[in-house]
Amino acid sequence: MYSCTQCGKHFASQKCLRRHMNIHGSKYKCTECGKCFTNSEVLTVHRRIHSGEKPFECTVCSKRFTKSSTLVRHSRSHSGEKPYKCHECDKAFSQSGDLTNHMRVHTGEKPYKCHLCDKVFSESGTLTNHMRVHTGDKPYKCSLCNKSFTQSSSLHSHTRRVHSNRIPYDCRYCGKLFKRSQELKHHVHTHTCAKPYSCRHCSDRFTWLDQLKTHLLKSHNEGT
Repeated sequence: MYSCTQCGKHFASQKCLRRHMNIHGSKYKCTECGKCFTNSEVLTVHRRIHSGEKPFECTVCSKRFTKSSTLVRHSRSHSGEKPYKCHECDKAFSQSGDLTNHMRVHTGEKPYKCHLCDKVFSESGTLTNHMRVHTGDKPYKCSLCNKSFTQSSSLHSHTRRVHSNRIPYDCRYCGKLFKRSQELKHHVHTHTCAKPYSCRHCSDRFTWLDQLKTHLLKSHNEGT
């Protein structure tokens, strides 16, 4: 094992250690936030966080991404491609992370542990939901009666059971209910990736009007 003298991390080879040491140096350093990276390619991708550049565009829905790998993963939502196959039950997934989570059904592995009651879970999201039992956090609020819930599924169940006669518009994709047709129209954009708001100065498009206004102000110094 080769140890870093600055942070104590261990590596299996000198090559890995040398690559890691770039993080502590200034060879590949972001001039905006001071973060350091192992190579110029990673630094280039990181800089897009500050510039807002998204050079990779989906040809189906025009959604844009900072990395080509993210675009590839996104494109599978349109093509239906599922290259990650489970060798135990032949289920297939579009994302490698989904396969990793699925494999725990077969292995019984539960790597996410609650530090308050020692319960264990197979997925990090399930642990996050569980922690609300201890914290009392209820982030999902009903817009009609102000009741709050620990999970989004509980909120959806509540609105259907209690307020369904007062909310006539439902989403055909997820079943979420809305009081006004315009609210439903905006919500559907999250499923279709539609971007109806276009910038008159450049080729950027946006899902929400507020996003366009922010873009005009930041990128073109134009208030609306």
